[in-house]
Amino acid sequence: MGILRSFNIGVSGLSATGQGMGVISDNIANAGTTGFKSSRAEFQDVLATSLKGIDGGDQFGAGTKLAHIKSLMTQGDITRTDSVTDLAVNGDGFFRVKAPFGPGFSRDGSMHFDKEGSLVNGDGYKVQGFMANENGEITNQIGDIQLGSTTIPATATKEVKLNMNLDSRANVLQFNPEDPENTSNFSHSVTVYDNVGTARLVTAYYNKTADNNWNYRIMADGKDVNGGEPGKLSEQASGTLVFNNKGVLQEEIENSNAFNFNKGAAQGQKIKFDFGKAIAEGGNGIGSSTQYGSDSAIARTNQDGSSAATLASLSFNDSGILTAVYDNGESREVAQMALAKFENNEALFKVGKNLFKESRRSGQASMGKPGEAGRGEVLSKSLELSNVDIANEFVALMGTQRNFSANAKSLQTSDQMLQEVLNIKR
Repeated sequence: MGILRSFNIGVSGLSATGQGMGVISDNIANAGTTGFKSSRAEFQDVLATSLKGIDGGDQFGAGTKLAHIKSLMTQGDITRTDSVTDLAVNGDGFFRVKAPFGPGFSRDGSMHFDKEGSLVNGDGYKVQGFMANENGEITNQIGDIQLGSTTIPATATKEVKLNMNLDSRANVLQFNPEDPENTSNFSHSVTVYDNVGTARLVTAYYNKTADNNWNYRIMADGKDVNGGEPGKLSEQASGTLVFNNKGVLQEEIENSNAFNFNKGAAQGQKIKFDFGKAIAEGGNGIGSSTQYGSDSAIARTNQDGSSAATLASLSFNDSGILTAVYDNGESREVAQMALAKFENNEALFKVGKNLFKESRRSGQASMGKPGEAGRGEVLSKSLELSNVDIANEFVALMGTQRNFSANAKSLQTSDQMLQEVLNIKR
């Protein structure tokens, strides 16, 4: 019985070593697989027999078996690419996709947009993320990342913010709309947009009416105004600026405001001209327009309108936020990548195609945004490489080969011993 037992023990060693060889081979085969996580074979001895029964001790071993294949979820190296839809997770977390078997999870960030504008992985499975609302604000609602329309509608200008200085040394002038350049103390032009997105150039003229008092008039060329005469300016808005004796904006007074652009534009468009927060509005003079004894000059102009535009480019930042940039210079946030976090990453079930799915031991996926609650960051134009260490695998390969040879030798020796037993009757 002892010799036959040694046969069984040798066979168990060959079987377990062969299975371990398969784990190593799989690691080596996937050394170039994006986001692949290597595995390690773990062996256990088989139930032994005790010569002393329940007292223990003096036990025969019964061989070995492959007990576990442990997934090694260490971080793989990050490599840079030229594709804006290549993403890598640096830290804990998995991308979530909508697979045929249900939610799938992956570290492979090689993605692209399909013909319907959905972000998908290489197998066409839709990638999940947190969607943005109509104002471009990221919400907590998870759905398929989709570009939607590649155009955005025009936005009429509602407000123009100005930061400027008016020269307190200027003389009082009487404004003449027939000769605005020579009868104003200062002027500058601003491009605004009507309700259908047509760019309209208007000019602001400033006249000093008394110490610390200025009038402004917003004029448009008659060719852009209903009933206007080309080449002749038409007043669209006016107001008064009052400064205190320190040159700080004390008060803004709006006298009129109705922009009557032509060619399909809505009539009576209101465009507020904001010169900063005046003292009368609770301001302290910081960031508002001034009246100092220096040349009149415009420091900053900002208006909130835009023309209709089409998508020009896309980009992800390190928070996983997808931003669409349009050809009018405007940008909008579209979505943010969602990362799944598990209590036990090593217990995830491999389903092939660089995908995992939940298992009973892994726990359920906890979805969140990059950088939150221990989740890693998402790097754009990057991919995570396999975490397989070829040098370690080759060392394991040599060790496994020697173990296999040793087990084969034990079988060969057992066979020779059994042959001797059979030769006793001869």
